[in-house]
Amino acid sequence: MAWYYEDFETGTTHPVKTKSPNELGIYDMSGNVLEWCQDWYGNYSSSSQTNPTGPGTGSYRVIRGGDWGNYAHRCRSADRGYYTPDSGYNGLGLRLAL
Repeated sequence: MAWYYEDFETGTTHPVKTKSPNELGIYDMSGNVLEWCQDWYGNYSSSSQTNPTGPGTGSYRVIRGGDWGNYAHRCRSADRGYYTPDSGYNGLGLRLAL
């Protein structure tokens, strides 16, 4: 379902829909590229939350989902990392929802 490090062959992203879809029938929601998120990176509150968004400002944007250069355990939406908004890397991307 996901391109990740153990499939590393070309050192780059792969065409969409070349792996099986997830259980919802959606392709490429994990792996292949890290997903840029709108949220600023920061610690979440320790209290119970639904859809936390992090701080209102910051220096880093959240990235999720793992990419072709990550190990399998990083290819999940709950895995959260960060990059500066002006970063460039061929494993960064975004997902459009219609």
